[in-house]
Amino acid sequence: MQLIAIEGKAPPPGLDFSTEEVQAMQRAVIRLFDHWKITDAQAATLLGDIAVRTYQRWKQGEYGRWNVDLAARLSNLMGIHKALRLLYTEAERGYRWIKAPNQAFGDRSALEVMLGGQLTDLMRVRRYLDSNRGAW
Repeated sequence: MQLIAIEGKAPPPGLDFSTEEVQAMQRAVIRLFDHWKITDAQAATLLGDIAVRTYQRWKQGEYGRWNVDLAARLSNLMGIHKALRLLYTEAERGYRWIKAPNQAFGDRSALEVMLGGQLTDLMRVRRYLDSNRGAW
């Protein structure tokens, strides 16, 4: 299912993903969440408050329908992962960073910020990491 125009409007720039691309991001996010050692409930929140059972079906390879919000969340999570891999040559340090207190977030961890549940919470963490890695 590709994003379709609503009321004659095209999807937001950069969010015109194919079903194959979204499913690839879903598979990658499942592995990422495993590295981050987060619960299925936390994963469901990060993915836009989807049902925990829906996330569990993803882990079994049943991806189902998706929308612009989910595609944007997956894209931001992939951006966070990429930025951490660029900032930390040792992958495990990046995986641990996600749960470490951070002054930039008022001594909360990036995970705590993202668990606010809004797309903008994911975007905030991504922007922070992107600004720290510079214009690579």
